[in-house]
Amino acid sequence: MRYDEVVARLATLPDRFPAPPEALMPVRSDGMARPAWRLDPESVRPAAVLVLVVPDEAGDARVILTERVDRGLHHGGEVSFPGGRAEPGDADAAATALREAAEEVGLDAVAAGVRVIGQLEAFWIPVSNYQVTPVLAVAERRPRLVAAPAEVARIVEAPVRAFLPEAEIEIVETTIREWPLRFGAYPVDGLRVWGATARILGQLGALLGGSEASSVEAES
Repeated sequence: MRYDEVVARLATLPDRFPAPPEALMPVRSDGMARPAWRLDPESVRPAAVLVLVVPDEAGDARVILTERVDRGLHHGGEVSFPGGRAEPGDADAAATALREAAEEVGLDAVAAGVRVIGQLEAFWIPVSNYQVTPVLAVAERRPRLVAAPAEVARIVEAPVRAFLPEAEIEIVETTIREWPLRFGAYPVDGLRVWGATARILGQLGALLGGSEASSVEAES
């Protein structure tokens, strides 16, 4: 998908976002119900991730992802967006996401012409008790990025087309933390993108691949 098409489609965000593909939601493969976690507003920890769309040399749209360093902790070795927990000095979720992107992948938002568009739907991660806000942004120029060795194993510039509604979703069955799980994952650059990251990308893809997006492409 062309970068200009993405920017045009995101010029006005809807009041209600489309849902990501249902296949991306993890379920227990043994048929048992998942634990009924309940969010406690008093203890939940705010966090934000940066969903940054950039142009490549050919003018196609790509989104910046990271393969995390595997240190045996929650989410180690997985694919995620640059981001992390909010700090007291952060003015808002966008400030958190941009600060974390600068720390993790060396993003110079000014040099790349980064413009924050808005937010996708926030979500809660029960395992870590983070309430995560996806901050959606576009960059006028492809940024020069450098991975922080302590946190990021590599930076992945994934094509946006890999997350459109017609994109391939691989069904995976595995055991994670003693839970037998089945979930859908996007295959990207030899990696499996699943969980919250996949659902954010699935929502972005649904937003870009809707009927209005088709009209934009037809007119171009």
